[in-house]
Amino acid sequence: MQLQIRRVGNSLGVILPRSVLTEWGVGEGDALELTQHGIAPPGPKIRSHLLLDELKRSLSLAVVRHYLPQEIRAQSLANLYRWKSQGTWISAYDQWTEILKSGSDGELFNAMLGRDDNSNRLRQSMPYVGLLSQDEVKKIYEEAGA
Repeated sequence: MQLQIRRVGNSLGVILPRSVLTEWGVGEGDALELTQHGIAPPGPKIRSHLLLDELKRSLSLAVVRHYLPQEIRAQSLANLYRWKSQGTWISAYDQWTEILKSGSDGELFNAMLGRDDNSNRLRQSMPYVGLLSQDEVKKIYEEAGA
């Protein structure tokens, strides 16, 4: 991809396409690295949240592949009930409870597998932990390079 050098005030600069910035996980105010070889996002820190989102999605996908929706609901609701009785409660659990009690497989699968911000936020607090064995979880982490 070629970038045109343009005048920006008393300096010169280039305009980076939004698609590139999105892929790099950077936006206005973030820093980029300029080397002799080009412009790039700084090391893995910038992309770490994207990698974590994909790791959580991979865990969710493994659950969906191994369990029926009613099994996922049963384990998730049992975990939520236990966590609430222990005083371990966050706002995402209210939304998970609504999704699980709605009975909509589409809504459940969207929360578990969607790539939108809300699905990513919900997966940071997955109530279906315990469905995958430690070996399965370890394998997913290794495949992700985490």
